[in-house]
Amino acid sequence: MKSVLLTTAAAVVVAAAFAASAISAPAPAPTIAAVPERAANFQLTDTSRLAHELHYFKEAPAIVLMSQVNGGKTSRETAAQLAKLQAAYKAQGVLFYAINSKDSRDAAAAEAKAQKFAFPVLMDELQLVGEQLGIQREGEIFVVAPKAGFKVAYHGTVAETAKAIDAVLAGKPVATPRIEVKAGNTIAFPERAKKAQHAAISYSTEVAPIIQEKCVACHQEGGIAPFAMDSYEIVKSMAPMILESVMSERMPPYFADPHIGTFQNNHALSAEQTKKLIHWIDAGAPRGSGQDTLKLNASKAPDWPVSLGKPDVIVTLPSFDVPASGTVAYQNMRVDNPFKGDTWLKAIAIKPGERTVLHHVTSNHSPDRGTKPAKIPGGSVGSYTPGAEPQVIATGAGAPVPAGGKLSFSMHYTTTGKAATDQTQIGYYTLKAPPEFIKRSTVISDFALKIPKGEARHKEIAYLEFPADAYIYTLYPHAHYRGWSVELKQKTADGKESMLLALPKYDFNWQRDYDPIEPILIKRGTKLIASWIYDNSTNNKANPDPKIDVTWGEQSWQEMMYFRVNYRWADETVDNVRNDLQDKLMDSRTIGALDNNADNKVQIDELTGTMASVRTRFKDLDTNADGGLDKAELAAGNVSRASATRDLKDADIDL
Repeated sequence: MKSVLLTTAAAVVVAAAFAASAISAPAPAPTIAAVPERAANFQLTDTSRLAHELHYFKEAPAIVLMSQVNGGKTSRETAAQLAKLQAAYKAQGVLFYAINSKDSRDAAAAEAKAQKFAFPVLMDELQLVGEQLGIQREGEIFVVAPKAGFKVAYHGTVAETAKAIDAVLAGKPVATPRIEVKAGNTIAFPERAKKAQHAAISYSTEVAPIIQEKCVACHQEGGIAPFAMDSYEIVKSMAPMILESVMSERMPPYFADPHIGTFQNNHALSAEQTKKLIHWIDAGAPRGSGQDTLKLNASKAPDWPVSLGKPDVIVTLPSFDVPASGTVAYQNMRVDNPFKGDTWLKAIAIKPGERTVLHHVTSNHSPDRGTKPAKIPGGSVGSYTPGAEPQVIATGAGAPVPAGGKLSFSMHYTTTGKAATDQTQIGYYTLKAPPEFIKRSTVISDFALKIPKGEARHKEIAYLEFPADAYIYTLYPHAHYRGWSVELKQKTADGKESMLLALPKYDFNWQRDYDPIEPILIKRGTKLIASWIYDNSTNNKANPDPKIDVTWGEQSWQEMMYFRVNYRWADETVDNVRNDLQDKLMDSRTIGALDNNADNKVQIDELTGTMASVRTRFKDLDTNADGGLDKAELAAGNVSRASATRDLKDADIDL
């Protein structure tokens, strides 16, 4: 009864406030667009760079969407009324969002901040979601009922929204499900007037080339995708799946925010490619005339990457039988070093024997005991995670492999319910002469993470401080099934911040390196700060167990906060090796993992997860009694990752 009274009161408040407010003059009628019976799935990024997928919220009681434009009087008035409704329905779990199909993200972020919007603003930059929903003006309201198959239960003005929400919560039809919205500025959707052009999009010369460029590398015979896109008939039959995968931004599997950084291995559809593909499918995926170039170019996936060819050296690891169920301990495989002398690698490709069970591979070079130190540093000799591509070392640099010793591989297998056998191969591509620069690697991680049970958006940060100038070659984030989004920024010694990489939505199944077009200069004293957001809620379909607090762990049902960076020191060359800089970089690892607010101190409440036991020693460790542990106090107290979990002191053992 209390909730009914509350929502009825909310309806009265909203209706009265809306009627009393000045309403902007009606604009000319736009091209009429029908509101759909159901809201198709989509994913959009909000003004804070966090992704939101509609069908992720399948258990929500109701979702309210509002069309919004910057500076619009109706938008601002409607947002103010929705804020009141959001407060009224918060306890019942109703979700509220604005959708901006007109303005830039930066401008929308400024508007949201200035107007103190109470809910996220989703950026519909390609206008595809606005087209799909039939948006015509600012201030339109859509009430979606997820448990009724994402039915658009109501479309109309904010004045009747509370009644619509009440009906949806009660499982009843809305009395007036469609109300014409006449107030507010119209929003131009130019593609709506191009239905004839969309129907004339050429499969042969426009669509097939997009699929060939962005899809076929995986979707070919023997590829890692479940089916081959090798003919019009296949594409046509899969068109609904393709549309949903593109609109929800699962495919192509490239997740870097296009507003931040430019990367060599960008597999994303361009804005024009995305719109062309979606509009073609919406038009019925017509065959049209011309040759079926997909069928003409159909091929089988090669054993090794076409861009690299056959490796100079191939190492075959021992086979391993993975049981159908249970937890498999990490398998440590060691093989003789196949290189007779000091070797420099220009690329590494890892070919799993059975992708379904191989979670990841990490590696390093292990020198022989009792031998003299090598002339070149050792390090990683290859890594693999789901969806990974070959690791190509930046021009002018090489990955060092000293002569002798062993190559060690840590193999993480995950059971799938079906027994399988894996025998992984590693292909090495070598430089014929020593390079000028040494490729180095380090890992930013938070081994003290703790993700509360049921929490949907838990944040963890970690950083490393660079003791000298360096050039970044590669950015690689890694988490397990609860990882939702990740960002990396630099904070220079004078406090200036800039973003280097953002993945608004992380996908465990597609983990890859992000190589900047040009190496990024990092100045001495700069902190590289990684921020991860985790989803430990029941909405996360991949969550192994939302009912437990999660801490750091190697198994996939546990979690990692991990960010590898490949780089070179600015003043290090093959002839001037600076291992001292590596040691200095590692000095910031512990404080960087624990210092969640990046203030160069570790407060007692920042000692969580695997490091919670250190709290009992906090007063003794805090020798200057300032309420925080600095780098020197942590070192004096022997507070480190090694004291809590396995030691990753060798930063070149990377994922």
